[in-house]
Order: sequence, then structure tokens, then C-alpha cells
Amino acid sequence: MLASVLWILMMGFFVGQLARRLGAPPLIGMILVGIILGPQVRNVISEDVLGAADELRTLAVMIILMKAGLGLDREKLAQQGTVALRLGFLPAATEAMAIAFAAMVIFKFNFATGLLLGCVIGAESPAVIVPGMLRLKSLGWGVTKGIPDAILTGSALSDVLLLLVFSLLLGFLSDTGVEQITFGGLTLTALQLLPFQIIVQIFLGVLFGYLAARLLVLLLTKQNWTQNVVQDTVIAASLALFLVIIAHVMPYFSGYLAAMAMGFFLIELDAPLARRLRGGFDSLWIVAEIFLFVLLGANIQLQVLNKILLPGILILAIGLLIGRMLGWYLSTLGSNWNWRERLFLLPGNSAKATVQAAIGAIPLSQGIAGGEIILAIAALSILITAPLGAWGTMTFAPKLLNKGEVDPSKVTVATRTLLLAAVDTSSLATEVLTKVADLARRSNGEVIVLHVINTSNQQDIEQIKQQAKQLLSDIRYEFLTVTGTIPEEIIRIAKEYSVTAIVMGKRGHRPWEQVLIGSVSQAVLETSPIPVIFLESHENLILDFKF
Repeated sequence: MLASVLWILMMGFFVGQLARRLGAPPLIGMILVGIILGPQVRNVISEDVLGAADELRTLAVMIILMKAGLGLDREKLAQQGTVALRLGFLPAATEAMAIAFAAMVIFKFNFATGLLLGCVIGAESPAVIVPGMLRLKSLGWGVTKGIPDAILTGSALSDVLLLLVFSLLLGFLSDTGVEQITFGGLTLTALQLLPFQIIVQIFLGVLFGYLAARLLVLLLTKQNWTQNVVQDTVIAASLALFLVIIAHVMPYFSGYLAAMAMGFFLIELDAPLARRLRGGFDSLWIVAEIFLFVLLGANIQLQVLNKILLPGILILAIGLLIGRMLGWYLSTLGSNWNWRERLFLLPGNSAKATVQAAIGAIPLSQGIAGGEIILAIAALSILITAPLGAWGTMTFAPKLLNKGEVDPSKVTVATRTLLLAAVDTSSLATEVLTKVADLARRSNGEVIVLHVINTSNQQDIEQIKQQAKQLLSDIRYEFLTVTGTIPEEIIRIAKEYSVTAIVMGKRGHRPWEQVLIGSVSQAVLETSPIPVIFLESHENLILDFKF
């Protein structure tokens, strides 16, 4: 089992990064690794790991939905009005119906079996869509109109609808039949109860997510049960996983929706806590993503694709290009989305993966006629739409969406901290290097040590290099020497390397000294477009920010 975990982590990571360097989404490499390592090809993943694949997928999807909730923007969702709500129901419903009618013609299914296939294929994959939308938010694509937020919310709601209809059809087509409930002398079938069930599942999911968020704020902020972000993340992830597990035991609410709602309400209740957790779940997703997509590939049944490859592709095309596009049109009707933004829904809102892997084999295991075909098309939908959706999202977003201002309070903005330490041969060099080392350690940053050669001899430069080597021994740094006018060279190097801040010494404490000796620091301050941190020799810290 440990060897299997090692294979999954190492091969999944490196092949995923190889795919990224070739310009493809990393998940393509991870799925390919799963197919190669799985029972279809090399069969090196142990039965214990494959047996726990469903549980591991559940954990990974919970993590990505918490990330989605922590990245939602209430103002943007309110701005979209009913678009997000319509995206949660109409595209999934129209795609499922289109697939149902197509299956009746192509595979001679009855309507119930065709709709069962439609529910399996129509479900959207949060594991593909959520990372893509969060990536767009961090880059600013579509954020002005809240397009990523609308897609994120709609994706979560659509799975609630289709999973409920799937469960209803499964009972109808199997021996269990359709349940009837008598209430106040009125007898209702499961089909008649479906709208009520959907509303209850969504309402309770949101409610339990809100209550969980309140509990988390109470434990982590008001009562301070934790001491660092790792502990915060462990507690939050455990609570979110508890919601998902309880929803499996008592299926009266959507556990995944509750996890996403918990992240959303955390932003409203305690934004600083949400920001810390956002970073923690980003770290969890690095490992969870590898397990999710490698095990997804390992569970794809390649041998069942032979007979239905072309009919399966036709079914997927009909569902996507006719059914789902009709749903997208109806969802955005009357909105402020232009035709390019509506067209972006084709790559951004069509990926299939996790739901299909979770439920695709259930009809076959319950002996439903056509179950093998349903399983095969579910596997085909993963192989085609997951890579294309992940690739298409990042490829077409710059072409179809407008770029807006990124809100760092809603997403993790990946920034590289690079500090420029401008040092001379005076005693202030030690203080500057000491301070820049402290700042770099706090921010996990890197350092450029710059010395502008003026009157320095080689011995002085070697002494500065030795000081830098000693004080920055655990920090990645680069030592540069240039010649020229000191203020101009400091600013030129800072711009060239896009540094975060300039750290330098400031000599002179009396007015006449500031004129004679502090001219360099004054010139840098007046002309620098980059924040400048000054240090005085008696360790008074002066912060001067110039933009």
C-alpha cells in the first residue's frame, strides 16, 4: 500500500508537471499515470488503495469545494441576479434530456434509462471546474461581471439536481420501485416530491454550512483553540468532511454544498480566518489533486469503450452542443453577458470527471439493462471532457473574457517576494542584511544583494560577500555588483528584477548630515516606484513607501 502511495504521488506529480511544461493541464498527465498504473495496464496500485478510491475522491472533492467557497464573492453573485441559479439547473437539465432522447434513438433505451444516462453524463465536475474558475479569479478574467463565481455556484447546484434525479430513476428501474409518501391524506410519488427534495437539500445544505462556519469562528477565533494555520486547516477540513459524511448517512441535505457554503460564510463572518484557511486548503489541494486524478484514471474501464466509441462520442456531442448550449442560452438570457462570455461556457462549464467516476458503474452493479453502455460512456466523458475543459478554460479565457481587477481578499494571489538589499561598505551593511534576512524568512522570500561600485576596492566587496553568505545562509539570494550612479542603479536593478521592496541604510541624523550624506537615500525615495524601507544606524526603522 505504501509503495502504491509512492507511485501515485511521485509519478502523478512529475508527469503532471511534464504535461504543464508541454502546455497541457497537469490533470492530463495525472489521469494518464492512473491508466498506466491501474489494473488496465501495469496493475501496480494495490487493491487496498483502489478499494479506498471512493473515500479518497470524496476527501479531495471536499477540499476543492471548500476552496471554491472560500473564493466566492457575495457582491458578484448578487450582481448576477438569477444567472447563477439558472446555471445550476437549466444546462444540466437540458443536457440530460437531450442525451435521454438521443439514447432512445441510438441505443434503443426507454426514456427512464436514457434519462438515467443523461443524469450520469450531465453532472459537472467540481474537481476540474473549481480549480479553473479560481485560477481565472486570481488572474482577473471575467471577475468584473462575476462570471467565475456564477459558474462555481451553478456547478455545485447542478450536481444536487442530477444526483437526486439519478437516485429516483435508480429506484424506479431496479426492483425497489418508486416510493410513495402519504401526507395529510395526500399521496405523492417520488417524482412529485422531487422539487420539494431539491429545495430542502439546498436549504439544509446552506443552513448547515452557515452553522458550521459559526462554530469554526467560535473555536478558532473567539476561543483560540489553535495556534497556527496548519491547526486551523485541520479543524476546518475535519468539520467539512464531517458534513459530507453525515450527508451520506442522512441524505436530507447536500454535504458538498454544505462544505462550499461553509467556506463562503467564513468570508462574511471572519475574513482574516478565511484568508488563512485559503492558504491552508491550497496546500491540501496539491496532494489531493494528485490522488484524485490518478485514481480517476486507474478506475476508467478502457475495455468497455471498444463497442461504443463512435456512438458514445455522438451522444456526448448531442448533449453538449445541443442540450447544454440551450441551457446556457436560457441561463444567461436577459443578463449583461455578451456573446463571447456566453461562448466561454463551452470550455468553462462542460468538464466531466468526479461524479461520473463515482456513479457511472452503479447502474451496471444493480443489474439495470444498458448499465454497461452507461459505464462506458461515463468513462468516455471523463477521457474527453476533463482534459478539454481544463485546457479550454485557460486557453479561451483571455480570448473571450475581459480582464478586471483582482480582489486579493477572495482568492489566493500567488506573489513572489523578492527583496533588494542595497548595501555599501559601511557598518550599516550588516544591519541591512540582517533586516532583509528577517523579512525574507517571514515571507518565504528571496533576496538580491546589490552593491554599486563607487570607491570600493576588491577587499571591501569580498567582505560584503562574506557577510551576505553568513547572514543569508538559509535564504536563496543573488549577489550583484554594478557600476554607475548609485540611486539610478538601485532603481534600475529593482525595476529589472521586479522586486517587492528595496531595503537600504540611511545615514545622517542632523539636518546638515542629511544634506551631505543622506542624498542617496533621498534620491531613491523621490524617484523609486517601488516601496523603500530605510534603516538608520541606531536601529530605528523608518518605513517610506513611494509608488
